[in-house]
Amino acid sequence: MILEARNIKAGYGEVEILHGISMGVDKAEIISIIGPNGAGKSTLMKTILGLLKPTHGKITFDGHDITGLSPDKIVRRGICYVPQTDNVFPSLTVEENLEMGAFIRKDDFRPRMKEVYGIFPDLKEAKRFRVRKLSGGQRQMVAMARALMLDPQVLLLDEPSASLSPKLVKLIFEKIVEINQSGVGVLMVEQNAREALKLCHRGYVLAMGHKKFEDTGQALLNNEKVGKLYLGG
Repeated sequence: MILEARNIKAGYGEVEILHGISMGVDKAEIISIIGPNGAGKSTLMKTILGLLKPTHGKITFDGHDITGLSPDKIVRRGICYVPQTDNVFPSLTVEENLEMGAFIRKDDFRPRMKEVYGIFPDLKEAKRFRVRKLSGGQRQMVAMARALMLDPQVLLLDEPSASLSPKLVKLIFEKIVEINQSGVGVLMVEQNAREALKLCHRGYVLAMGHKKFEDTGQALLNNEKVGKLYLGG
């Protein structure tokens, strides 16, 4: 596992949200985290990125302990995060957003921009457009493209399909597969649980801050208990 969390406890102030969560992701994998609202999914993502500090447990990345490191140090090591909201600069153009994504790079980022446009050719066509004029699906692609400008080893996605039409959900998921096939491990929180499990290699089901199930995506889809409790029957 390139990224591994072991027995993580974390929360907000005195309120503990995560009660000993263990999980991991490899570069070859797409991992989905599903569960009801309030299960701790986004809290886990924020803890991995360093936005929250765990009160217990250990997080390792590429063989190094990153527990409690600040987000900027974690990003520099090769983990990027796309939050559900406020994930683009609406007043800037598509290309300016990508340039902002490369803000910590010291080298020439133009070759990487060319690679990112290869994954998102529609964005290349719209590179001079202000992001506020784009559709929701296009803005989500800008957010993912901006994160990819740092050439991460692992990409964290929080609700990438939120508020999108079924057609755009399909497109975003296709792009996630393409990103993974380029050598980037993907860990995503997703409310569209059935589609996420169809897409992923492995999945985790969280509830009330505990890990209830862990298996391949297909096995979780076929699990009657998971279906009844978390997939609507």
